[in-house]
Amino acid sequence: MKKILCAFFTLLMVGFNAYGQSNYVPLNNTYYHTVDRYEILNGKFSETFFTSVKQYTRKSVAEFVDTLAKDSASLKRISKVDRFNFTYLANDNWEWSSTAQNDSKRPIFKTFYKKKSDLFYVSTKDFDLHVNPVIYAAGGYEQNYGAVTQNTRGIELRGMIDKRVGFYTFFTDNQALVPSYIKDYHTQFAVIPGEGYNKTFKTKANAVDYITARGYINFNATKHIAIQFGHDKNFIGNGYRSLILSDNSSSYTFLKLNTKVWKLNYTNLFTEMNAAPKTAGDTILPKKYLAFHHLSLNITKRINIGVFEAVAFRGRGSDTTKRGQFDISYMNPMIFYRSIEQQLGSGDNALLGMDFKWNFLRHFSMYGQIVLDEFVLHEVKAGNGWWANKQALQGGLKYIDAFGLKNLDLQGEINFVRPYTYSHKNNYTNFSNYNQPIMHPLGANFTEFIGIARYQPLPRLNITAKAFFTKLGVDTANSNWGGNILKDYTKRQQEYGNKTGQGVSTTLIITSLNVSYMAFHNIFLDGYVTYRSYSNIVATSLQKNTVIAGFSLRWYIPQRSNEF
Repeated sequence: MKKILCAFFTLLMVGFNAYGQSNYVPLNNTYYHTVDRYEILNGKFSETFFTSVKQYTRKSVAEFVDTLAKDSASLKRISKVDRFNFTYLANDNWEWSSTAQNDSKRPIFKTFYKKKSDLFYVSTKDFDLHVNPVIYAAGGYEQNYGAVTQNTRGIELRGMIDKRVGFYTFFTDNQALVPSYIKDYHTQFAVIPGEGYNKTFKTKANAVDYITARGYINFNATKHIAIQFGHDKNFIGNGYRSLILSDNSSSYTFLKLNTKVWKLNYTNLFTEMNAAPKTAGDTILPKKYLAFHHLSLNITKRINIGVFEAVAFRGRGSDTTKRGQFDISYMNPMIFYRSIEQQLGSGDNALLGMDFKWNFLRHFSMYGQIVLDEFVLHEVKAGNGWWANKQALQGGLKYIDAFGLKNLDLQGEINFVRPYTYSHKNNYTNFSNYNQPIMHPLGANFTEFIGIARYQPLPRLNITAKAFFTKLGVDTANSNWGGNILKDYTKRQQEYGNKTGQGVSTTLIITSLNVSYMAFHNIFLDGYVTYRSYSNIVATSLQKNTVIAGFSLRWYIPQRSNEF
């Protein structure tokens, strides 16, 4: 990463003489859906952000909401709940908002909660700081298994220096009694979904202990070029899932350049990830790298298309330190990775594809993604199931204020990933991080149907129902049918005759109902129940049906969900 750091600090020196930049809104499915629904209702794309690239800056969210709040007539059938949401979003980003109503009537000791959204803040000409506690206290029960809990304590702070350099830190200590299927996942892959290093504690088999740490600094090099360097997650797409880049894996170190000018948004992402998890002792983990381009264009005020390419590769040079070097050839932001790969004579793993979004009738948003890991036209036309026909497809539709019922939002999504997609010869060149796929949590070799209903009947009350139906093919310990992307694809079962869902045919069904009440700003009380069925027609020992129910208190942290 030395070359990445050198490039970063060079840009940083430029940034000190350039433009201000706000922090980013942490990834949170509910929060981002709230922002996206108003873009759909507005009838045209936002001029401050592109929804296909997440995270959004706080400044862009505030400016967007301020525009809507000042011209709410442009939003037909605006409701009391929507006005509450406008105020919530403005208050949450009050340092950039002109419509925020965030002053507390009774601050604690005249020091704490002077603003409704912040436990403590400092706001001067040269320095801005927001400090908030992070708490997640959850308790529940899994049928025929036992208690499931989540105990998270930590801190979140963000701010800016000289209104030019932003910073963000999120740190929590966590202990949990995880559900049985998460325990099985941990046994197989030595990780907790979405997290890094962990260890067991006490005597219970499902008890885990881990630390979550994220942070970055960011600034604008020019009026239109934003730069972010840190350790966090990213998400590309407009769906519930992403087949391009998701927040499924643990956090990773990255340098991101985002250029937004005219109707274009161009993202360059250079990352250092872990090729294997830490299992014991203090050791340097083997490193891998991923470079990524995504170009998004608003063709009209309602139609957006994007193209992308990515390459996963092992560090060059000696691996005695398990690090190697980032190949600076991949830092060129204006060239196709496949051509570089050919010039280098490397065995790196490149993929490309496109995405799109169409907002129409102020109620609907159609979106999708196409990923090409390998594509040979004559093999596709032959229809003989060649193993290297590795593609992934997504299609989805959002329906806002469905059937005329205010604040009822529906979403349907289909994800289709062929066998061996995202896989390669080893963990250095497949699309994984810390033993977890960086796209879809199921890896490959599946067809998934998702239905989501979100209803906000009262300003502070959200009800969400979800249903997942998936047909997937599972690999056994001694087989590779293309579902587990961590396996070497040269040890595949067959050359031809491959089809999606091959291997151990499995049906996965997940349904859930969640009721969430915001007692105070970003303090939530949740009640939930989840049914999960994992049925396997060949290996009956893998069959498992379970119900999990519980309650939680959340403070400045999104709800935890492991939907796979």
